[in-house]
Amino acid sequence: QVQLVESGGGLVQAGGSLRLSCAASGRTFSSHAMGWFRQAPGKEREFVAAISWSGASTYYADSVKGRFTISRDNAKNTVYLQMNSLKPEDTAVYYCAAAFGVVPGTADEYDSWGQGTQVTVSS
Repeated sequence: QVQLVESGGGLVQAGGSLRLSCAASGRTFSSHAMGWFRQAPGKEREFVAAISWSGASTYYADSVKGRFTISRDNAKNTVYLQMNSLKPEDTAVYYCAAAFGVVPGTADEYDSWGQGTQVTVSS
């Protein structure tokens, strides 16, 4: 497992941008697929984006496609989520997660989770 710490959340106006970072500890980061999830108050956790261990493959929820970009820097043990054209409905706690090997098909297959970072988008 890896330990994950998210940062970069905050308050932004609709239409604005934020970049989230997730720093991982451990020597096996480059062997892990990484994902971003979010959970809004009163709602279930939902998938946002994922990236393969090499960075060659990325996946997005339809709700963020074209606005969010996931990327990683294996030399820095960090995964990023660039969020543009933010909407009030993007308000949530954002979590990064790691899974050894290929990108999982479900959230339950991720074996490490960060503590989350709050993103609030005002209208």
